[in-house]
Amino acid sequence: MPQRHSKNNNDLAFFTYDEKRKLGYGTQKERLGKDSIKPFDACCLCLKPFIDPMSCQKGHVFCKECILECLLAQKKDIQRRLAAHAAQQKQEKEEEEERLMLQKARELDAFDQQNHGALPQYNDRNHSRDKNGFHGANSVKVTSYEEEALRTMKAFWLPSATPEAPVKVEAPSKSTICPEGKEKLKLKSLFPVYFTEDDSEEKKSNSLDKTYICPSCKVTLTNTLTLVALSSCGHVFCKKCADRFMAVDKVCLLCDKPCKERNLVTLEKGGTGFAGHGDHLQATDFKHLGSGSGLGLVRPAAKT
Repeated sequence: MPQRHSKNNNDLAFFTYDEKRKLGYGTQKERLGKDSIKPFDACCLCLKPFIDPMSCQKGHVFCKECILECLLAQKKDIQRRLAAHAAQQKQEKEEEEERLMLQKARELDAFDQQNHGALPQYNDRNHSRDKNGFHGANSVKVTSYEEEALRTMKAFWLPSATPEAPVKVEAPSKSTICPEGKEKLKLKSLFPVYFTEDDSEEKKSNSLDKTYICPSCKVTLTNTLTLVALSSCGHVFCKKCADRFMAVDKVCLLCDKPCKERNLVTLEKGGTGFAGHGDHLQATDFKHLGSGSGLGLVRPAAKT
């Protein structure tokens, strides 16, 4: 009699790996559909059809108003963090000067004690009293021995002896970044993008939305095509026409403006926090096995 395979062995007290896979355990993969991918004519910030589109040198397209508001907000945040960093440096400098003064006073007191036999009298507010004015746990004046113990003791249950972790404010970067590509972005590096609308009567009567075409081959632009924009003039072509004409003739087909190879910017399609990007159109999600995992509502992954 042949041995029972693990896939047919159903009398165990625990789930086998195959049984857990049938329940939806593990990494589930599914290819994203059209509704999960951002259209090429949508802004990367507001996710709406763009108005006065502008593109960065990496090919991310934004509405003019959206990207200007984003850069302005980044500059305000940079100014706020620079002010906080400057205030922290000023405070550290003052604390260092105060520490040096106290150290110098202790050295002088120790010198007087050694030569004249006088007892040193410290006037250190930071060591004898906390910032709130409490001498102890219950605001009771303590003796010198207890004060010395509280000075060195780290007790989390005493309000006056709780250690405080200083918040270190790092020096922020002064350059703004692209909200989509996370690279450095300046306002002068943005250039306007001009799409060619389809003005044919058939498209006007059948569709209410704007339809864009390649001005060279008259092909309707969709997410399946790779689009190329010229940073010198802003006109958009499909990649096939850009490689065949602009890369060779070094001139725009619409305005005859000279362009170089570095002016050919490939526009990015998709790529938001909730959508696929480029060729990575497969969503993955790990599902664990247990109460509250909702595996009964998960569709099992199709076997390939």
